[in-house]
Amino acid sequence: METQKTALYQLHKNLGAKFVPFAGYEMPIQYKDGIVKEHISTRTHAGFFDVSHMGQLFLEGDETLTEALEKIIPSDLKTLKINHSKYSFLLNKDGGIIDDLIITKTKKGFSIILNAACKDNDVKQIIQFLEKNHKYLLTNDLSLIALQGPKAVQILERLLPGVSNLKFMTGNNFIYDSENLYITRSGYTGEDGFEISIPNKKVEKLVNFLISNDVKPVGLGARDTLRLEAGLCLYGHELNEKINPVEANLKWAIAKKRKEDGGFNGWSKIKNLLTKGSEKIRVGIKPEGKVIARENTKIFSSDDLEIGFVTSGTFGPSVNAPVAMGYLKSEFSKIGTSIKLEIRGKKYGGKVSELPFYKKSYVK
Repeated sequence: METQKTALYQLHKNLGAKFVPFAGYEMPIQYKDGIVKEHISTRTHAGFFDVSHMGQLFLEGDETLTEALEKIIPSDLKTLKINHSKYSFLLNKDGGIIDDLIITKTKKGFSIILNAACKDNDVKQIIQFLEKNHKYLLTNDLSLIALQGPKAVQILERLLPGVSNLKFMTGNNFIYDSENLYITRSGYTGEDGFEISIPNKKVEKLVNFLISNDVKPVGLGARDTLRLEAGLCLYGHELNEKINPVEANLKWAIAKKRKEDGGFNGWSKIKNLLTKGSEKIRVGIKPEGKVIARENTKIFSSDDLEIGFVTSGTFGPSVNAPVAMGYLKSEFSKIGTSIKLEIRGKKYGGKVSELPFYKKSYVK
């Protein structure tokens, strides 16, 4: 299958991007300044990310659409207000996570942002629950730009007055250059920021405005270090179809009413885990010294019992230390517990850490 390119591919090239294949797309992993500078500029000023490879799914229908989606998504969609968003998941019959997503209530139904590698399978899973009067569209006509960082709001407000009125996980329509944009105050870096859904034909003009306001382009490399510092999961690493939300330490994302009433895939298993606890759980990990515990690093207890594995690990530029996440047997998951990390045949010390490593800066 031919590798796809986003509408900004040529612009990325002109900006000196280094590309990698990712989820069927040719994507920038970093630019000339490098991952650490891109990371720091997002934390201190603002950075923009081309996330147009992600799926933008639009669903239309009456209240029966809400009922259909609640069979596979454990959020309380009935009480979700128009232009409000929730972080949630698609669940399989065993309660495993098919994908994590952001779902937004719209005037006609819902829009869902899906992970790039999962989007085609996600649509197949969702449409099994839809009825004949429900419409759906996975669009290719729109780009998605994430603008993240403490200066994001004042920069975007210059171009689109009113965006500063949005609170975290809310959105609205804005007119830009005679075209409709949909903007949510959200993102996946731990910083304040926005995700901008914009027609492909207008995205380069918007990005050039950001660049003229000293917003740096940021690639997949720094996107990963930023989300890891913020303790945010990445599908295919912390999450997969064999992991459920309780094990992933994401039970907060299941609505209280849904925990009690159920009616979604895997509810009986999830309810049981909520009551009794899970055998393993996702935790933060701080390796000692400067050693980096990468994905699949084995984790041992202080007395050398194998108790888990690392799912993501890197050097955190904002915290100036290595950081990691992984799964541990629940009895070893208490914050501050001493552990050992096996790296290239040698064991190094570490501790179970509170998440996030870096304090999130959302506008509530």
